[in-house]
Amino acid sequence: MDERFVVDTWHYVLARHARAMCALERELGDKHGLGPSEFEVLDRIVHHDRDLRILELCDEVHLSQSALSRVVARLEKAGLVSRIVCASDRRGVFVRITDEGRARHKAALPTHRAVLREVFADARTGAVPR
Repeated sequence: MDERFVVDTWHYVLARHARAMCALERELGDKHGLGPSEFEVLDRIVHHDRDLRILELCDEVHLSQSALSRVVARLEKAGLVSRIVCASDRRGVFVRITDEGRARHKAALPTHRAVLREVFADARTGAVPR
């Protein structure tokens, strides 16, 4: 694979990620009181349709365990999730979405997807800027 193509692709990914995160921060924050990480945690739990261990969420949302714990604490304080200690392994902690969390996720989902559609509108062409 051509090195220039790889570097151009990497720059494209970084630029799109930054653009997406800024837009998500603004739109989700202004319209739904959520940051991108908070939305992502809710979205993963809804997607799996079950309680998720903190370690599972770490792998899926690409945050450190301490950063994820802070996100979960904010969601818990807002009444959007609750933490449950695993009955068989007291070291394990699960995160469960609440009814209010499901409602907030449902309301924010169209905003999230609209931002992603806008940011990645040209991705279908496969064109990486040179």
